[in-house]
Amino acid sequence: MSDTLDTPAGFRPGSILGTAVRRVEDPELITGRGTYVANLATPDTTHAVLVRSPFAHALITGIDTTEAQQAPGVVAVLTGADVEGIAAPSFASANPSLTRPLLSADRVRFVGEPVAVVVAETRAQAVDAAELVDVDYDPLPVAADLTSALADDAPLQFPDHGTNVARGQRDGDDSDPLAGATHVVRLTMTNQRIATNPIEGHAVLADPTAEPFTIQLSTQHPHGARDMSARLLGLEKDQVRLVAPHVGGGFGGKAAMAAEHGIIVLAAQRTGRPVLWWETRSEALLSMHGRDQVHWAELGLDADGRIFGLRLRVAGNTGAYAGFGGGLALGPTYLMATGPYRIPQLRYDGIAVLTNTVPNGAFRGAGRPEAAALLERLLDLAATQIGIAPEEIRRRNLLTPEEFPYRTPTGADYDNGDYQRALDEVIRLADLEALRAEQRRRRDAGEVRQLGLGLSTYVEVTGFGGTEFGAVHVHDDGSATVRAGTSAHGQGHATSFSMIVADRLGIPLDKITYEQSDTATVRSGGGTGGSRSLQMGGSAVKAAADEAYDRGLALAAELLEANADDLTLGDDGFAVSGVPGAHVSWADLAARALEHGEPLEVDLDIQLEGATFPFGAHLSVVEVDTETGFVTPVRHVAVDDAGRILNPMIVAGQQHGGAIQGLSQALWEGFVYDDQGNPLTSTLGDYTMPTAADVIQLEATTIETPTPRNPLGAKGIGESATVGATPAVHNAVVDALSHLGVRHLDMPLTPHTVWTAIQQARVGTLPDPWREPPAVFADQPPRQSRVPRDEAPEI
Repeated sequence: MSDTLDTPAGFRPGSILGTAVRRVEDPELITGRGTYVANLATPDTTHAVLVRSPFAHALITGIDTTEAQQAPGVVAVLTGADVEGIAAPSFASANPSLTRPLLSADRVRFVGEPVAVVVAETRAQAVDAAELVDVDYDPLPVAADLTSALADDAPLQFPDHGTNVARGQRDGDDSDPLAGATHVVRLTMTNQRIATNPIEGHAVLADPTAEPFTIQLSTQHPHGARDMSARLLGLEKDQVRLVAPHVGGGFGGKAAMAAEHGIIVLAAQRTGRPVLWWETRSEALLSMHGRDQVHWAELGLDADGRIFGLRLRVAGNTGAYAGFGGGLALGPTYLMATGPYRIPQLRYDGIAVLTNTVPNGAFRGAGRPEAAALLERLLDLAATQIGIAPEEIRRRNLLTPEEFPYRTPTGADYDNGDYQRALDEVIRLADLEALRAEQRRRRDAGEVRQLGLGLSTYVEVTGFGGTEFGAVHVHDDGSATVRAGTSAHGQGHATSFSMIVADRLGIPLDKITYEQSDTATVRSGGGTGGSRSLQMGGSAVKAAADEAYDRGLALAAELLEANADDLTLGDDGFAVSGVPGAHVSWADLAARALEHGEPLEVDLDIQLEGATFPFGAHLSVVEVDTETGFVTPVRHVAVDDAGRILNPMIVAGQQHGGAIQGLSQALWEGFVYDDQGNPLTSTLGDYTMPTAADVIQLEATTIETPTPRNPLGAKGIGESATVGATPAVHNAVVDALSHLGVRHLDMPLTPHTVWTAIQQARVGTLPDPWREPPAVFADQPPRQSRVPRDEAPEI
């Protein structure tokens, strides 16, 4: 289903835009002709292997590389002493005193931290030599999770810092948002750490012999990675070329460049040889992590179930260094803390906590799914406590279309939305009343396989505004080249951006070539993340196509000796209305432009102000075996808004992929450490990933509420379904057990977790879902950027 609304952003009748077009990039990918980094090595390329710490926390008391350096084929061995004082590249700014070193020289802080790199003529030689590097460690006490890291006697990751809180902020308003509430619901919830696990792990080929210094990198942000590399190498930006060939997925884990990439780039500079490194699957499972937050939440409501106020204390696990991931608790999780609901009073404290685990990063949604997962669990708990249906408590609190644009207590500026419409539609499509009747029948019959029904309504923030690059070049053979500063790793940019140009210029899709992710040909770019591609990159391409159209129209009027107002756009150029045969092709126009000494080429940057806020509603149906705890997904219905939809086929693919990742977090995935910081799930034999046999066909549909904040009316869709799916599945599993007295379970909802809760319910030992938060929140500096209480919306 797709409801089209009449707005200025609407596509013209007969436009290719808004239609399902098969992806033009797929034949190359599915026939094995993809150009991934690991395929690019040349005969003179050397190979790198990293020597990694087996300890989560230890002092390095000595490194002996003598045998490794003398091993066959070895070109170089670098340790922390060789790169002393050089910090690892980081996607986000961090406290300089807590920055990760390129190679650890004196202390390791997580299992897998690199302490040396071996460069050899072959990978096999590098592997053998790496085993000869002798490292002496003096183990230290470990804090492997948020709770132990915040304990009074916790071992400190950085003793000079004096605390394991990397940074934090408490709310500047100390008033009680729950004062006067009739009902208060309290919940302590863990949003578990998960491995990003793209199909292609980290990989880099650095070639200092090329001019300029050329780096082939599996990344989401080529220009950002180029800039980081230049700083690391002590070069100017134009002295470094960065190319992202085909990238096998990213999901936030390939933001710009990783610490390991920096090691390889510097090793190439030091040796003067091309160096290739790619990580094994176990390394990939250790290098890219996301989520990992604990929430202490208190929700106040009035007698009718309308939200009165919300009190949140959120801790994000940043891992061993003060990087990107833990800070999400202070950024996007805070920004989206009130979700799609009218929450007039909010008090929010957040901290990023250092632990002896892999440095944490972004994963699909990056802080926004965590906020939605918490809110949706709170709403279900409140509905149970008050005695109303889950959909009814949402209806009473959802923002209405008349309230937009709407500024939340956290300062988010929502553009538009119809949240109630999405909720009503998902209930209709799922036939919720019929499902409830079946649920009652199973409960009355005491069946082993109980039915669970879970709802979620969500709003997501995408795009974030800023600048982006777009280019359209029309050639004298009538073909065109399109470029954009975003960087695809599965999103279908080649198809979507070519559609925009084909629609505007009338050039057939098979005559349009898309180029991306090469800093030598794309002068600037913000890369891909935050679901920004179509609204930013697509809008930039549209602006370039519009300018190319205007230039082509002027040239056509000149060649045809006609008034521009009398010209119409055809399949390949312009024609004079009512004059048969009076036509000029794009090849002719490009040739005339060259005669004027001005090729028919448009390169520009656009500036867009403000983020967009897509939304949706999901409904999950699961079966829970009360004898084994096994959860089986039965149905998943999704209604997602993406603003104006350019290609429904690509949108559907993003919905399916996002929802499956959300479902997977709820039921299966969780990266686990023991109390000594040893990873227990660093292979696919231990880390549970769903197969095609585990998931179900999704019932995904869309609605369209075009945004006024970009010329396409588009909002992001890449992360939305993940935001909506996880809490819907979570709520469904708890709902299946609610008649037993189960109020909450933490994810992942494995058979052991579910079975344990069933046994506890039968003997009356279910734990209280609320735990008192640690006092450390009160010690943080006050946040000054929130919306003043007297400017917050009223109930």
